[in-house]
Amino acid sequence: MSASVETAASVARTAPAAVIVAIDGPSGTGKSSTSKAVASHLGLSYLDTGAQYRAMTWWMINNGIDVSDTVAVADAAGKPVIVSGTDPAAPTITVDGEDASGPIRTQDVTAKVSAVSAVPEVRSVVTALQRAVAAAAEKGIVVEGRDIGTTVLPDADVKIFLTASPEARAARRSGELKGQEAADVSVTREALIRRDAADSSRKTSPLAKAADAVEVDTTELTLQQVVECVVTLVEEKRAVR
Repeated sequence: MSASVETAASVARTAPAAVIVAIDGPSGTGKSSTSKAVASHLGLSYLDTGAQYRAMTWWMINNGIDVSDTVAVADAAGKPVIVSGTDPAAPTITVDGEDASGPIRTQDVTAKVSAVSAVPEVRSVVTALQRAVAAAAEKGIVVEGRDIGTTVLPDADVKIFLTASPEARAARRSGELKGQEAADVSVTREALIRRDAADSSRKTSPLAKAADAVEVDTTELTLQQVVECVVTLVEEKRAVR
């Protein structure tokens, strides 16, 4: 066997297997920070599926679609072109070629995203997009959302469900809101509780913990502790494959 063939064979033996990691949970549990850090640590791609639903919602608002009109939302669901960059160090999202990373985080979008994401046609379009992104990730990917382990990628290698107290979640999310959109913690807490109820009760792909997911309560944990926990679970999975 030549040296080049031996080298190639050695790389094939030592390179870690591609792995799909699904991280689900409600807003404010640390999904984004955890997912990006885990992806960076393990050399994986990263996808924020919530940003895609926010992007869809932002497009609906900008194009005069009444988000309470499910028929109108369903009819428009296939129109926007949403593209997600999967570099965990600098994730991007564009809608029809326009950078939407800032606009999708406004309170107006936050207030309406549950209504838009509950429409089956919207979920069908976005789920197909998410699966395509995951399939294209050669080294593996960390995908965060609300129904990844249950609906989008039910065969994911590792499934994590993050939780936290409403107070902790509200404090985190309030700090993420942009400029004048920032709300006090009590207002944000009530908004999160309403969204939890909407996301958990929708008929299509509700927010739910997969039966085989590992639940991690982040209330009293630092980000580093949560990341270490998830990385350990992924590395354990890789070791037995």
